[in-house]
Amino acid sequence: MLLNIPAAPHALTRDFSMTQTMLRIRDPEVSLPFYERVLGMRLLDRFDFPAMKFSLYFVGYLADGDEPPTDPVARAAWTFRQRGAVELTHNWGTEGDPAFAGYHAGNSDPRGFGHIGITVADVHAACQWFEECGVDFVKRPDDGSMKGLAFIKDPDGYWIEVLSAEVSARLVTAGR
Repeated sequence: MLLNIPAAPHALTRDFSMTQTMLRIRDPEVSLPFYERVLGMRLLDRFDFPAMKFSLYFVGYLADGDEPPTDPVARAAWTFRQRGAVELTHNWGTEGDPAFAGYHAGNSDPRGFGHIGITVADVHAACQWFEECGVDFVKRPDDGSMKGLAFIKDPDGYWIEVLSAEVSARLVTAGR
């Protein structure tokens, strides 16, 4: 694919914002409690599309004192302005279908999507919490060559990197 990429960003892009990453989920009754009660995110808004048989659940972290508007239209606009939200997409019927094998999480062949990341104050304390909640680990903070960060799995097998901004900054800049 040949693109006509300019030498510098267009002025129009100054107002662009990364708002969400979409993950397909099998069962919102399992995934929502994980994102809300294990990771501490808030349900920002939910949108149901009965004719197409799917629902969208937007979850994310809010600043202290930040509350979504109560008016549905204002709340939807507010939701789409949030930065770094996760859009959990549920196609109706997957939760009860024994033949449904789940979605490809991207970390097995063919590899594609890798992970989302969350920053925490204390990776070890967060991992202790995740362990108490029965969360599956891909990597614990003291495993492997990159110490101080962890990877866990959500209920659908998507990887979530758990890191401290300060520790990660030291890790990525050590080789410069």
